[in-house]
Amino acid sequence: MAISTGFAFSCRPHFPLSQSMRKVFMSCSAAIEAIEEIDSGKEPAEWKRFNSKELGISSSMIARPTRVVLNGLKSKGFEVYLVGGCVRDLILKRTPKDFDIITTAELKEVRRTFTHCEIVGRRFPICHVHVDDEVMEVSSFHTSGIRPVRNLGLSFEKPVDCDEKDHFRWRNCLRRDFTINGLMFDPYSKLVYDYMGGVDDIRKAKVQTIGPASFSFIEDCARILRAIRIAARLGFRFGRETALSIKNLSSSVLRLDRGRLLMEMNYMLAYGSAEASLRLLWKFGLLDILLPIQAAYFVRHGFRRRDKSLYFPTSIN
Repeated sequence: MAISTGFAFSCRPHFPLSQSMRKVFMSCSAAIEAIEEIDSGKEPAEWKRFNSKELGISSSMIARPTRVVLNGLKSKGFEVYLVGGCVRDLILKRTPKDFDIITTAELKEVRRTFTHCEIVGRRFPICHVHVDDEVMEVSSFHTSGIRPVRNLGLSFEKPVDCDEKDHFRWRNCLRRDFTINGLMFDPYSKLVYDYMGGVDDIRKAKVQTIGPASFSFIEDCARILRAIRIAARLGFRFGRETALSIKNLSSSVLRLDRGRLLMEMNYMLAYGSAEASLRLLWKFGLLDILLPIQAAYFVRHGFRRRDKSLYFPTSIN
């Protein structure tokens, strides 16, 4: 209850909106300049295919409802992949909280394949397939292909030796938030496709964005909170560039509406990672913005902020 009360209060900006937005955009400019310096001469990640057995992934790790959907689409001749955080969790030997599926089938073909299935969403439609008591989310390369790919003046070169299928997969991975979420797993060929260097970052226990972090967080400021949640839940560190941008753009989360902020905070404080999440929020100055009552409690009990030295060099690769 204390969390909810503090959160409701914190959703009101602590300064006039115009001043807030000026501060955000000034931070954005500073972050972009800093990241451009860091990124100069940075080599793109080498894309790789991994045998899933090498990464310790077996079919038994995939939940039954997910296998039902995968097999149903595969039996119709469509390609199907697991994507995003579930692939990351399988590599880490963690049980995914959900499995996201993408297929070469169009959504209307997915709906025809399963008895209990409906298409949801207007702007970015997906299918909800009901299996037992579970709802499986299935997206299509056809609908994901209509989304713009990071229209922020960035240049992403297609990987060398990238055929047409690789190009489809690569473009989809570009739309994801962090390298460790930019993985795609074909459970039939037993291959994990890694176009963004995600496996290497999993091995380094590092959270970093796909592309320059400043652009990524400007594109979607909710990614700042997702970065905190993922790092807290997995015990991962931030890449220096990602940490710089979280610090510089922290106030931009106030642009999110109250419902979205509450949802993100509920996710963050669940799954046994509440303490780690609060400590990271405090470390980056986000607790003052989102939960000022809890931040004041930290101050009263002698906690010291650790963001005075630039970007926590003892904690970041």
